[in-house]
Order: sequence, then structure tokens, then C-alpha cells
Amino acid sequence: MNSMPVPFPAVSGARLLLVDDNPKLCRMVKEYLEPLGYDVSLAHTGPAGLEKALCGDFHAVILDVMLPGLDGFEVLKRLRQQSTVPVLMLTGRGEPQDRIAGLDLGADDYVPKTFSPRELLARLRAVIRRSLVTAALVRRAPQAPAVVGDLIVDPEKRSAELRGSPLALTPAEFGLLFALANDCGRIKSREQLLLEVADRDFEAFDRSIDVHISSLRRKLGDDPKHPRFILTVRSAGYMLKEPAQEPAP
Repeated sequence: MNSMPVPFPAVSGARLLLVDDNPKLCRMVKEYLEPLGYDVSLAHTGPAGLEKALCGDFHAVILDVMLPGLDGFEVLKRLRQQSTVPVLMLTGRGEPQDRIAGLDLGADDYVPKTFSPRELLARLRAVIRRSLVTAALVRRAPQAPAVVGDLIVDPEKRSAELRGSPLALTPAEFGLLFALANDCGRIKSREQLLLEVADRDFEAFDRSIDVHISSLRRKLGDDPKHPRFILTVRSAGYMLKEPAQEPAP
């Protein structure tokens, strides 16, 4: 079982699991990534991919949506119950609802199956580096939790709780929440959040930050129209604020 991403000194040389039933795509990905130093393992069905992902020490999983046995969404849902390994979803249809569903279930990023090899490599590097940054938060000198009202975000334990109850956050959601809580009261642009959390170049039409924020709000019980915690600042970005004191019951 892999409960945390496996640390390693560089992005190249990472151990990857590709779960896809298309032999041509699998061969193309292996032939592109392995000369760059990546170790690519394959699985061609949902059940086989889930078993390998839980038993192997992988730095990232590339997971197709359309799989025999179990579809990619179900594989991701079960994987997230036991593992925080970074997951990059592949979607052949490209509809926004597919991407949103994957991100809501805990995917770290998505790529349409029309991707170029260079795009896949860039996004892989992003999700892997993100996991390294998160792991580094735990390894560095002790840091006090960020306390915002009844929300506590602990970078040492890589955990967050609201009113004493733990929040089940994906790595991307935790990174976003920590970035916002660490600068409570200050506006963070999407560009800043992408660079801090995803560690990749900003893409003007990339809305994955918005999807993760939407998921965070649901988990915080935040109403976007009247938020207690996360404010949307039009044309600027997002800000975590101190919540107003609620009256005693």
C-alpha cells in the first residue's frame, strides 16, 4: 500500500504506472518517457491498475477514464481511499464534466487523449513536483499550523480539520488550502496558486484551480455566494479570510 508519494531526488527517473487498454498509446508513452529516464509500468484493465497502484511504489499514475472491468473514475475513487499518489487522468472524450468528475474524485490533473508527448511530460513533472513540495513541508523545520477561525491547517502533519473534524483533502486541495491559509487576508491570483501549488507554467485557459477551489468549498461547507472562508476576488483571484463569528446555538 502506498499512503504517500515516494520521494526521489529528481523528476526524471520516476516510477510511473500507466493504466490504459490502448496498446498503441501505451507503446508511444513508454517509448517517449523511458529514454528520458522514467520507469513505466503498464496495466490494461481497471482492476489490474488499481491493484498495481496500491501495491507498487509509484511516483505518479497515469489513468485512463475508459477502462474494462472498472472505469477510471471508480479506480480513482478506490485508490483515494488508501493512497495519495499523484494521479493524472486521461480523457478521450474531453467533455468538461469528465475533467471535473476526475478532479472532484481526487485527480491532480487531466490531459485529453489528443495530448502531445511534451504536454504529457510537462503535466507529469508538475504533479510529481507538487507532491515533492508537499513532502518537503513535512521534512523541513517544524512549522506552526495555520489557524483561521475554526479551521486548522497543519503543514507538518499535512492535514486539515474544521471544528475538530478532519477534512479529506486531495494533495492539490491541501496545497491550495495551505497556500491560502498561509497568506490569510491576502489575494492569491490563479497564476500564483498554479506556480505555488502545481509548480508549472501558468496556462491562461487552465481552470483546474477553479475546480479544486469549488471542491474545497464543498468540503468546508462554504457557500460561494456568502463564503465564510474562501472569497473570489473578481479579476484578481482568491483569498482566505477570517470567518465571521457565528452566534452560539
